[in-house]
Amino acid sequence: MTNSARQTLTSVLPKLRRRIHKIQNRNENIGEQNTKAALIDPLLAALGWDVEDIDEVSREYRRKSQDNPVDYALFMLRSPRLFVEAKGLEKDLSDRKWISQVLGYATVVGVEWCVLTNGDEYRLYNAHAPVDVEQKLFRVVRISDSDQAEYILETLELLSKEKMGDNLLNVLWKAHFIDRHVSRALGELLQNDDASLIRLIRKRTPELTPSEIRESLKRADIRIDFPVVSVSSQSSAGEVDDELTSPVEVVETTKEGRKTLNIPGVKVSDLIRANLIEPPLKLEKVYKGAHLEAEVQQDGTIVFDGDTYKSLSLAAALARKSIIGAPEGRKYPQTNGWVFWKYCDSETGRLEEIDVLRQRYLNGRSRS
Repeated sequence: MTNSARQTLTSVLPKLRRRIHKIQNRNENIGEQNTKAALIDPLLAALGWDVEDIDEVSREYRRKSQDNPVDYALFMLRSPRLFVEAKGLEKDLSDRKWISQVLGYATVVGVEWCVLTNGDEYRLYNAHAPVDVEQKLFRVVRISDSDQAEYILETLELLSKEKMGDNLLNVLWKAHFIDRHVSRALGELLQNDDASLIRLIRKRTPELTPSEIRESLKRADIRIDFPVVSVSSQSSAGEVDDELTSPVEVVETTKEGRKTLNIPGVKVSDLIRANLIEPPLKLEKVYKGAHLEAEVQQDGTIVFDGDTYKSLSLAAALARKSIIGAPEGRKYPQTNGWVFWKYCDSETGRLEEIDVLRQRYLNGRSRS
């Protein structure tokens, strides 16, 4: 976006954030129409869309009279480029049926990008991706989350009239899609004692037997993490801070079943509010022979070695850095804190990855 357009969005987001907090503090159900008027329309206008021009922003859009309408269809050169499906601010967007219908319609009409929003949370989907609905999800942001202000700004900018014209969403999606598949393939190779991987390692270390290599891989603590490709990284390969990004979703297959390693939108503070974490919670990790400790605070921050971090992953990255240093060209090693840090389960007395608590939170939310 141009500097003036970015400044407009930068000034509007805090106003929307305050408005959202005010409504939520009143515990008021404002409904879909008020959500559109108070929260969604102002954002679309800040993104450069002329909400008063029906040739540019069409409400209750349907290509044929018998079709189910989409709340907003945003047009460029007389063609719909983005569908926006709106729900009331009080609604939980995890219901799959809400996005499945609009994604199916977008595929028929030829619209690639769709957004599901309740005026606070924005979920970006690629309707044309040849994968299941959950894997079509590209990014999730919440305007009310002030801790991720820069990432929210960058993500919502992608929906601006200017950026939609530049087709930047497709560039970033391609990197996201490729990284996710490469990560899954690498994970399967490492998890399943793949014979081709054993042969490749043995070719480089002929002094080892296949069984020795296999046993070594079982002992290895190997994590696969890709930094999220940002708008700025298209022109420069700068460092990406964990708290400003949303991780690529990676599903790992273990003996216990399939486990999602990275899940957009879930934070430590969510687990605290759900009473799954009672701060202060001690975290620990034995890493390359060193015993590392951290602590979850009441506000969801993580304290490690006297310093406070906004996320598990950033605290884990700095913990690893204290042992192995930083990779060349980076401030710290990219790390998934959800599977790095462990806590002591009060019922079993065993150390468990904190991701176990995140899975409980997600399971509970899906049933609610």
